Parts: sequence; structure tokens; C-alpha cells
Amino acid sequence: MKALILVDIQNDFVEGGALAVPDGNAVVSIANRLQKVFPLVVATQDFHPSDHASFAANHSGSEIGDVIDLYGLLQILWPVHCVQGTAGAAFVDSLDMSAVQAIFPKGTDPSIDSYSGFFDNGKRKATGLHEYLQEKGVTEVYVVGLATDYCVKYTALDSAALGYQTFVVVDACRGVNIQPNDSDDALRVMEAAGIQLVNSQDILEG
Repeated sequence: MKALILVDIQNDFVEGGALAVPDGNAVVSIANRLQKVFPLVVATQDFHPSDHASFAANHSGSEIGDVIDLYGLLQILWPVHCVQGTAGAAFVDSLDMSAVQAIFPKGTDPSIDSYSGFFDNGKRKATGLHEYLQEKGVTEVYVVGLATDYCVKYTALDSAALGYQTFVVVDACRGVNIQPNDSDDALRVMEAAGIQLVNSQDILEG
């Protein structure tokens, strides 16, 4: 079975959000069209407590973009975003959620960030996504959403490492690009890991 994973298509990651991804809104209409051709659709949701250690505001004297050692892992400090119970953590209104069969929150532990939809960044805890896909008999995973160079990248890499045939729908993703080439570099890393890069039209017309 094929599964479509919608990665973090949330208000704080699109225009007007606390951590807006450039052109992030553009993924929504493509994601909506893709959902109609997949038998299984799931979503991941960045869902942080307000005291999350990845927020620069929670480290005195630190600034957004600083890199710190967080319990043995390098951590970029981000603006406060996707806080549980806030509008920023909600899915974008125009995202069709009617076909989404399960939602997997991530980043809920204040001591560690979670880019991947499968595990936290230290692989200390799992979200349950792998077990869910296994129960459904999924063998192929297609990843779309935000952002190419972080949560899409690590979700796809973990998917491939877990044995799923993994595809990233490039035109249905957008990147943060702290450095100008971050998204391109992320795509190269994913391709080197055996992940196939595809276009939405290839799927919709296939």
C-alpha cells in the first residue's frame, strides 16, 4: 500500500506565521490534489510545549539561529512556534483534512526537538508513525510539506532507513533555506539515501 505523509502544513510555517517558510502556502493546493489518489493519508504536526528547549526565547542571551549543545545534540534555536493550543500549531485552514486518517504530533518533549515524523532528533522516542504504517501494510511512502531542508528531509530519511520505498514530491515541498542552498543540499542527501524525487504531475497523471 502507498501512504501520503503531510509534513507540518501548519499556520506557523506559512505566510504570517512565526516561522514562515518562503512560499510555504504553495504546497497546500498540491497536497490537496495528491490526497485524492492515495489510499492512506496521514499528517505530522509540530506540537511544542511553551518551554521547549529549541526556542531561543527560552535561553537567556541567545538569539534565533544560534546553535547550542542540547543534551548532547546540536540544536538550532528557533523562534517560538507551533505551541500547543495556539493558532500557529493548527493546520492551515485551506488544507483538506477530510482524507487524513491519523495525525502524529512531534516535538512534544521540551528537552529535544523532532524534525522527523517518526522519531525525535536523538531517536530516543518514536511517534508511533512507523507502527501505524506497518499495521496498515504500507510499503511505499510519499512525503510532502514543510520544510524541505528540515522536517521533510528527516521524515524521508527515516522512512527510507525503516525500509519503505520513499518518494519526496519536490514541488509539494518548500524549504527554510537559512543558507541559500539548504534545500538543494537536502534533496541531494535524500537522493543519495535512495529516496526518489518526483513531481506531483507524475503522480496525478500516472
